[in-house]
Amino acid sequence: MTIFNKSAGGGQDMGLHGINLIIGVIGNFLLGSLMSLGIGLYGPCLIMISLLGMNPKAAFPIMMGSCAFLMPAGSTKFISKGSYDLRAALGLAIGGIPAVLIAAYIVKEMNLTYVRWLVVVVVLYTAITLLRSAMTESKNGKA
Repeated sequence: MTIFNKSAGGGQDMGLHGINLIIGVIGNFLLGSLMSLGIGLYGPCLIMISLLGMNPKAAFPIMMGSCAFLMPAGSTKFISKGSYDLRAALGLAIGGIPAVLIAAYIVKEMNLTYVRWLVVVVVLYTAITLLRSAMTESKNGKA
């Protein structure tokens, strides 16, 4: 039994069993807890699912289900305190419409290898941006 898939980019399994299931549940729980900090779930979840040997096509329902359960519970405190930007939220909601169309008609037809590398690039860019921002704030004494 292997913990991580040896082939690059995931396997063909549509489910996890044993230790991989435990790692997947704990990993997805940790990724979900980072959502409240503004770190996305989709990219890291796709990477984790691929590393655990699952077919990356199985990632979409897992990501959607995770966020469907996470967002109502995670957003109540922000909404009750009014600590969100309504214009930004509306912009993201409206921008989601063409994004879904692009995903449905363009990204869906892309080679899965390119999609995986695109996700890795976006995750790395986001990580570098967050680390750079944290280092700048700590140098300025805002931490």
